[in-house]
Amino acid sequence: MSQPPIKLLLVEDENDFRNTCARWMERKGHEVTAVAGGAEALEVCRNQSFDVAVFDINMPGMSGMELLQRVQQEKLEMEIIILTGQGTIESAVTAMQMGACDYLTKPCSLGDLEHHCILARDRGQLRRENQQLKAIISRSRPAVELIGSSPSMTQVVKMIHKVAPTDKPVLIQGESGTGKEVAARAIQQCSLLADRPFVTINCAALPEQLVESELFGHQKGSFTGATSDKPGLFEIADGGTLFIDEIGELPLSLQPKLLRVLEDGSMRRIGSHKERFVNVRIIAATNRQLAREVEAGNFREDLFYRINVLSLELPPLREREGDVDRLIDHFLPVPWHVEPQVREALNRYPWPGNVRQLINVIQRATILADGNDVTLDDLPSEIADYAEGSTGTTAAVPVANVDAGDSTAAAPSCETVPSSLKLDDVAKSHVLHVLEMQKGNKAKAARVLGIHRRKLYRLLDRFQQNACENQEASVGAAE
Repeated sequence: MSQPPIKLLLVEDENDFRNTCARWMERKGHEVTAVAGGAEALEVCRNQSFDVAVFDINMPGMSGMELLQRVQQEKLEMEIIILTGQGTIESAVTAMQMGACDYLTKPCSLGDLEHHCILARDRGQLRRENQQLKAIISRSRPAVELIGSSPSMTQVVKMIHKVAPTDKPVLIQGESGTGKEVAARAIQQCSLLADRPFVTINCAALPEQLVESELFGHQKGSFTGATSDKPGLFEIADGGTLFIDEIGELPLSLQPKLLRVLEDGSMRRIGSHKERFVNVRIIAATNRQLAREVEAGNFREDLFYRINVLSLELPPLREREGDVDRLIDHFLPVPWHVEPQVREALNRYPWPGNVRQLINVIQRATILADGNDVTLDDLPSEIADYAEGSTGTTAAVPVANVDAGDSTAAAPSCETVPSSLKLDDVAKSHVLHVLEMQKGNKAKAARVLGIHRRKLYRLLDRFQQNACENQEASVGAAE
């Protein structure tokens, strides 16, 4: 035989037909177990595995339909073919709806029987390979992890585990960069649809005409450039999950079409009159307050209530106490590490761009850094300023007597200064004095002052700018 033999279970109460079929299949090289009734067949199935089973639908005692139901209940895996008379085809169709893969009407030729058994065996093999592939993909797919242990993030994780097992729409709201797509993927991976398609679209990234085509598909010739039929993302995601990011950007003209597919699963491609039906779970996300958009007339109220069955609010990073350090450790590559002043700056910074901005800053720092140490010099200036708990100004420090050869920050001795002297003048005097004592070495001066070198450069620039401004003011007054 060019093909591997079939392990076949034949269940038929007519002795002559059963024996004839069994001898034919064995002569063809197949392994056949032939029994006369359902109870005997069930016992055999529990102790042996089969590629294909052929059940006669009408048998005394346990019928073929009852046997099929018992096999399904006990999850005995095999492809099942139903044998039926001409008058009971309707029952055979019902059996297929219950899990049988094919049916044959009696009398049938032995060649047809073998052909259908081969097709059933091949179908079962494809099904098992598909299950194996899905399992491999599922194991190799990186698990979605929401980083953070702050109370607000703990609440988000709890909510995800509650909403995930349902098939209801979920609306995720939060500022840009808070991780809305990550949350959507976490919901999908915790759902009953984890091994089904997860398809995404960002409404803000596409023009109106393209959004409609992407969501619903189009027919060839429906518009300029439509050179072939194209299924939309709803069709591609059929049976799975569709994540619609920035749904608040969806044009008003498309909202009724989205509402319809959410209500009854029906949709039409652009340029087509054919109605199609899909079964898709919707997860939507937006950085807008959709309730306000409804009040402003920018978003349909009925669509808002349709997608807002379950809602999830992602907190901004500035409200996630303690999570910045966890995010740094998670996204910083090994063996990189950050200086304490860098952590201080990153924890103090308010992060208007949230987690996405933090990731970008970490990536930037690892590119600019010398070696594997991230210093304040590797941060953007607006973030580095937060290392000392300020936004660019240095607190006034008493003038210190520092020995030129001492590079450590000695405790300064205070000198009496006029009470009328401005704060900037005191700071300038102290900084320049320390710089002079260190013979112009800015790195040593910065260490003595207890500030970062970058901070010292900014102070010197400011002092020079103020001096120029004062000079110009003096000249203007003289004229």
